[in-house]
Amino acid sequence: MEARMKNPAVVLPEAMQPLLDVMKATRTGGVAEETLELVHLRASQINGCSFCVDGGARSARKAGVGDDKLFAVAAWREAPYFSDEERAALALTEAATRLADSSDPVPDAVWDAAADHFDERQLAALVLTIGITNLFNRLNATTRQPAGAGW
Repeated sequence: MEARMKNPAVVLPEAMQPLLDVMKATRTGGVAEETLELVHLRASQINGCSFCVDGGARSARKAGVGDDKLFAVAAWREAPYFSDEERAALALTEAATRLADSSDPVPDAVWDAAADHFDERQLAALVLTIGITNLFNRLNATTRQPAGAGW
């Protein structure tokens, strides 16, 4: 696979730093880095972004996510490896990533489950992580950035 063009945030470098700043800010919200990495990986899987799935799996491993979770994150509902907190974050990730799949994109039950495990600051970090991941997924998938390629 060959990229159609460079990542648009590289072509317009003024865009990249603010995006990286948002990513950095998500790490200050009090959510475990492992959880944020699982969120990033799951959204990237849903969106079919090979660049982000590849990079996300590597980043998750560096953050301490074990192989059992890495191998099972796409089937987290059926896998025994995830905490209730991680499950709530992954459910929120799926709902917020698949907005067009439902007339009630993020149902109250999904939000309430997340709110049972995360405070407002943590929820903000999760929602921003989901949003910035979806943005990067769309940039990379649209321009066909291949897995393993650097910017």
